[in-house]
Amino acid sequence: MNNKLYGKLIFELSKKGRVGYSLQGNEYGNYEIPASMQRAEEAELPECDELTVVRHYTNLSNNNFGVDTGFYPLGSCTMKYNPKINEEMAAQSQFQNLHPEQPADTVKGALEMVAMLEHSLCELTGLAHFTFKPYAGAHGELTGLMTIDNYHRSRGDMARKKVIVPDSAHGTNPASAAVCGLEIIEVKSLADGTVDFDDLKHIVAEQGSEIAAMMMTNPNTLGLFETRIPEIAALIHNCGGLMYYDGANLNPMLGVCRPGDMGFDVMHINLHKTFSTPHGGGGPGSGPVGVREGLQEFFPVVSPYHGNFSVMMRAYAYILSLGREHVKEVGPLATLNANYIKESLKDVYELPIDGLCCHEFVFDGLKDKSTGVTTMDVAKRLLDYGYHAPTIYFPLLFHESLMVEPTENESKETLDEFIAVMRQIAEEAKTNPDEVKSAPHHTPIGRVDDVLAAKHPVTTWRVLKNEKMKECGNERD
Repeated sequence: MNNKLYGKLIFELSKKGRVGYSLQGNEYGNYEIPASMQRAEEAELPECDELTVVRHYTNLSNNNFGVDTGFYPLGSCTMKYNPKINEEMAAQSQFQNLHPEQPADTVKGALEMVAMLEHSLCELTGLAHFTFKPYAGAHGELTGLMTIDNYHRSRGDMARKKVIVPDSAHGTNPASAAVCGLEIIEVKSLADGTVDFDDLKHIVAEQGSEIAAMMMTNPNTLGLFETRIPEIAALIHNCGGLMYYDGANLNPMLGVCRPGDMGFDVMHINLHKTFSTPHGGGGPGSGPVGVREGLQEFFPVVSPYHGNFSVMMRAYAYILSLGREHVKEVGPLATLNANYIKESLKDVYELPIDGLCCHEFVFDGLKDKSTGVTTMDVAKRLLDYGYHAPTIYFPLLFHESLMVEPTENESKETLDEFIAVMRQIAEEAKTNPDEVKSAPHHTPIGRVDDVLAAKHPVTTWRVLKNEKMKECGNERD
């Protein structure tokens, strides 16, 4: 595509008086909108012909990156391929044209599918009941914590307002707890990346009567399996608290290890991570919440509807496609792929915690720090080679974190090519560091000033136009 022309803003392509439509007269006449309902000023909309509009937005779509266009090793996000059979199932007219307020007796088939999905998730997680009303992972976290809060309130235990969170946890864990009106207590990690059990015992000994829950994921955010979960669960349960499982890292456990069997009482699932549904990009997805027997009565009312049915349909299609036997292959393959990349690169990238990882792992930047090339530089340079960067600067335990998660779907050929590029960048950092520090060089937009963009964002065409006029010495309010 012609990025030079059609990669411009649609407002830059606008020409005064140009239109992309032709409306015929109608027999009903024209009626003016009442002045009270009109804008004080006309909307500054672009004026373009149809072909320009089509080329502009097609060009933009070709600049998008996704799992269908290339390798997407985004750690902690589990960017799984979305099998097309899932889309075909969800697109069936019998499901696609449903309305959330239809009478129940007209959607019996859809409700049966929801019930079967719930049964499948119960089997896979070891929990007893699920609600599908949350529309995203963070929404599910909030729902799960509200469930826990409702449980304690039902017993008149109003003092339990504290949630224990590991220092390696995903940022949504403390954020969701805070939104729920709960206080966060951080528990330290050991040098091997797992929860410091002695620190946890100290916290419980001092504040046990106020502990509502402990939030964990297993494997943790560093991609490491927490081996002391039964002891941790017993400690929390004995002080009267509940165990909350963040389902973000359920993928490597799928069909092999169940949170309910570990001692977790409440969990949410990110369907887009574990069950191959599309990532919502901030839009409506699905974050089902599961509980052990007896806690289902404490589900809060977060939506009058059953949830995002099309996403649930995709997840169930994925489960049926794998079946009881093949679902057990997901975790081992994801673990194999992650360890293969880790072992292939740890001689040139700093591995702060050695040993077997599960589905993801974390480097602490380049092993050779003398070059001055940072994790940000490596991420930007990857764009020149056509790769989406891994997660960078998270988790916060390491200064130059670079978190890689290949998922189970990628072939050895894809992994080998990624490894070769990562090694090439490490070599460039030694031989030509400026080339890496100034990357990307081959993308539609080059290196941006991240600090300036955060402090002085230009989010509208009007702001950009005013700034351009100021540069020309012709200021405008």
